[in-house]
Amino acid sequence: MPRILLIEDDAAVRRGVQLALRHQGHDVRAAVCGEEGLEQVRSFRPDVVVLDLMLPGLSGLDVCRRIREREQVGIVMMTAKGDSIDVIVGLEAGADDYVVKPVQARVLDARIRAVLRRLDAPGPGTVRPRVETHGELEIDRAGLLVRRQGQPVHLAPSELRLLLALSACPGQVLSRQQLLETVWEHSYHGDIRLVDACVKRLRGKLGELGGAPRYIHTVRGFGYCFRSS
Repeated sequence: MPRILLIEDDAAVRRGVQLALRHQGHDVRAAVCGEEGLEQVRSFRPDVVVLDLMLPGLSGLDVCRRIREREQVGIVMMTAKGDSIDVIVGLEAGADDYVVKPVQARVLDARIRAVLRRLDAPGPGTVRPRVETHGELEIDRAGLLVRRQGQPVHLAPSELRLLLALSACPGQVLSRQQLLETVWEHSYHGDIRLVDACVKRLRGKLGELGGAPRYIHTVRGFGYCFRSS
C-alpha cells in the first residue's frame, strides 16, 4: 500500500484529501505545518509527499527544498489556481508534479500513481546494457542508479525518469509534449513548464549549469536531446 504524507494546514482540505486518498487505497498520514511534515518524512518514510505551498511558518517551498536535500521521495505540490509563479518556483525547488486547488480526487490519485511508477519503471527503449557509460556519466538502468565521476547522483523520480527517457535514444530530439507523455504521463496538451524545470534541475545535478550543456541539449523550437560526450 503506497504511503502518502499530506502536508496541509487547512483542516477542511486536509480531511477531504485524506478521505479521498484512503478511498483510493493509500496509507495516508497528515501534517499541519512544514516542521511537522519534515519530522514525518523521517519517521513515516512516505513514498510520495503531497505538499501545499501555502503553509504557515516554514513555507512549502522551503519544505520542498529540505526534502530534496536528503530524500528521493516523490513530491506533488498543491497550488492555488492562477499562481503560475509559484508553480515555476515550486518545480525548480524539486517538485515532481503539481495539482491546482480545489483538488479533484481522481486527478490527485492519478498524479500520485504516475510518480510512483517513475520510482520503479526503467523508462522507454529496447533492452540495453545494465550499465551505460557516457563520458563521466554512468547510468545503471536495471538498478536505477546514476553516477558522475564515480559518485552517486541523487535524482528525484521525475529527474531520473527524464534522464532515462532522453538517454535511451542518444541524438534523437524529443519534443516537450513527448516527454510529458513519457515521463509525466500527461496524455493531453500538458504544462511544458514541468519539462523545462526538470531539465534545469537535472542539468544542475549533472554539473551542466554555468556552461555549455554536455549531455542534455536544447533544440530550439523542438525540444531536447541527449548526446553522449
